[in-house]
Amino acid sequence: MENILITLCARGGSKGIPGKNIKSIAGKPLIAYSLLLAIEFQKKHPSTLIYLSTDSSEIKDVVDNLCLAEVNTNYVRPEYLANDTAGKLDVIIDVKRFAEEQNHLKFDFVMDLDITSPLRNLDDLENALTNLKNNVDALNIFSVSPAGRNPYFNMVELNEEGFAELCKKGTFLTRQSAPAVYDMNASFYIFKNEFFLQDPKPKLMQKAIILKVPHLCFDLDEPIDFEFMNFLIQNNKLNFDFIK
Repeated sequence: MENILITLCARGGSKGIPGKNIKSIAGKPLIAYSLLLAIEFQKKHPSTLIYLSTDSSEIKDVVDNLCLAEVNTNYVRPEYLANDTAGKLDVIIDVKRFAEEQNHLKFDFVMDLDITSPLRNLDDLENALTNLKNNVDALNIFSVSPAGRNPYFNMVELNEEGFAELCKKGTFLTRQSAPAVYDMNASFYIFKNEFFLQDPKPKLMQKAIILKVPHLCFDLDEPIDFEFMNFLIQNNKLNFDFIK
């Protein structure tokens, strides 16, 4: 049976939406939606452990008060990984190390559920894990959505002379004929253990594959995003089965 670690990384500070990781949305703290899905996944994969990674005692208290025995809150994120310059991979690597030492085991897969992009379900996670297992060359998989704009057709940048030109060169006359591009919706990432053994330091886009989620999925960056998602959840407007 494969050992799987689910990480939920929640830093205390937030510029766009203060306290967004634990802000109430449709009657629950935002973090609860990711925790509940992690527990549903654990029911199908009993060798799964769930770990919270945070530097915030307030976030830890909220999670503890949810009384979810399946969630381990013993890890405290160190200060050097609790600032704006710390990358997600460094945070995941550190909590993975802690969980492996605490449980005296090695994880075959690490799954990170981004708290601020909770529009996902069990089918998404199962499909992504299966796809990653079936691709012997891939080291990790992450979720994407079809992009609203295409750099080959209707995205521009300024050149050295200050004039606008397409970001990607091509002669495509329609968006449909241009190569497909995707938005990273930040909902989930799954890594094989081999991913973390790369030398030099692991890179997200090295031998990575994608799972295009077949439903609405977006990250909470601005206050208006939060209001929009709150409306969708509260009024059952989502176009897929969502754990509430």
